[in-house]
Amino acid sequence: MRKILFLLFLLNVFIISAQEISSKEFQQTLNKEYFDKEETPLAEEDFKVFKGLNFYPIDEKYIVEAKFVSTPDEKVFKMKTTGTRTPDYVKYGELIFSLDGREFKLNLYQNIDLIKKPGFADYLFLPFSDLTCGKESYIGGRYIDMHIPKNDTVTIDFNKAYNPYCAYNHKYSCPIVPLENDLQIEIFAGVKKFHD
Repeated sequence: MRKILFLLFLLNVFIISAQEISSKEFQQTLNKEYFDKEETPLAEEDFKVFKGLNFYPIDEKYIVEAKFVSTPDEKVFKMKTTGTRTPDYVKYGELIFSLDGREFKLNLYQNIDLIKKPGFADYLFLPFSDLTCGKESYIGGRYIDMHIPKNDTVTIDFNKAYNPYCAYNHKYSCPIVPLENDLQIEIFAGVKKFHD
């Protein structure tokens, strides 16, 4: 059941991002889902007092152009989660970008089971952590949904970074951000942490 709920959440976010909507529209739609009792990951006691997700102000600085490098020979691996399940993923490629005059690299992943489902054939997973984690943002890092690039340039919009469901409710099992996607810079964009 947990896995189904998590996949349903991914489906909702996938639909949002697939429409190429703005950072503001993405955040508004995400907030709307959390206010929906049928879709929210919030525990009942938190839902009762929920006033909306806490976002960093939208900042175009955190919408970056990245070079996409395909990695076609990677092997499938078991990604660690906050629970006992270990879903199959494969590293699909690398995104290389600059921020504040420094170069960074993030790995893009593909969920082997998820891409078999209708509508998810081109879905890619971009988990990351940064120096705000455990301070202003969720300690476990955040996620961005992506699609298979059509060329070697990709836009990463960190304003669309969202927390995994386990940031709100311990009953969910969420992928743990791989160490290679830990950015040594503060990303003041996207959703902040839920509990102080």
